[in-house]
Amino acid sequence: MDGKHLTMIEHVEELRKRLFFVALFFIAAIAVGFFVAEPIIQHIQYSDEAQQLTLNAFSPLDPLAIYFQVIFIVALVLSSPLLFYQLWAFISPGLYETERKATLAYIPFIFLLFIGGLAFSYYVLFPFVMRFTYDLSNRLEIEQTIGINEYFTFLFQLTLPFGVLFQLPVVLLFLARLGILNPDYMGKVRKYAYFGLFVAAAIIAPPELMSHIIVSVPLFILYEISIIISRVGYKKYLKAEQQRQQEQAARDAELQQLEHQDIVAAALAEQRRQIELANEKQD
Repeated sequence: MDGKHLTMIEHVEELRKRLFFVALFFIAAIAVGFFVAEPIIQHIQYSDEAQQLTLNAFSPLDPLAIYFQVIFIVALVLSSPLLFYQLWAFISPGLYETERKATLAYIPFIFLLFIGGLAFSYYVLFPFVMRFTYDLSNRLEIEQTIGINEYFTFLFQLTLPFGVLFQLPVVLLFLARLGILNPDYMGKVRKYAYFGLFVAAAIIAPPELMSHIIVSVPLFILYEISIIISRVGYKKYLKAEQQRQQEQAARDAELQQLEHQDIVAAALAEQRRQIELANEKQD
């Protein structure tokens, strides 16, 4: 059935089926997470940042909570490409052919940027934050007794949002490719966008100026990169829109020509009928 002519109930049913398929894959990814969660936890435990601290379990359930958090994150990362593909497949019938091909190519970049955001926050931002808190504790002569659950929770709260924020170039490129967002407008509202990104950095980073700068600068760079690549997408949108208008004009001209031919044919037919009636009267 053509996706453009589905009823509301059929759209909901299609979305339910796609999400059900994603849920099945997510369950399979959870099974994979059971095998890789322990090595990941051990890698984080024996990292340079963690070895400076003594991680404690303040509850018998803390190790179990960490174990399942890592399993869930692993399953979420593994199933995210399929989730993005299913969402694309759901909305693609409402797109033009060129838009479908273009937006489908974004899915691998969404996944790679998410991994890139996690890597940046884990290998660059997180060590800096840990060194800052460790040095501050030493200056204040405070002995840190950190729960392992709190340590991992803080790590996830710092890294996962960056994985999401690193999607900014692809999201803006997607909106520009569909003609929803104009790159020139993005340049005009740059200062407001910077303010919003700075607020987001303040939420993610610890309350310290250098941390804000380390978080904010990459986000500002991502925004500028987004403007540059959005110009490419917007040009393709304008080109595709111009081509559609030309094709529509050609179809309209062809339709008018056919209508004109039908009118001429009808007039000739009527003229022949009148001649035949006149001949019949003469006979």
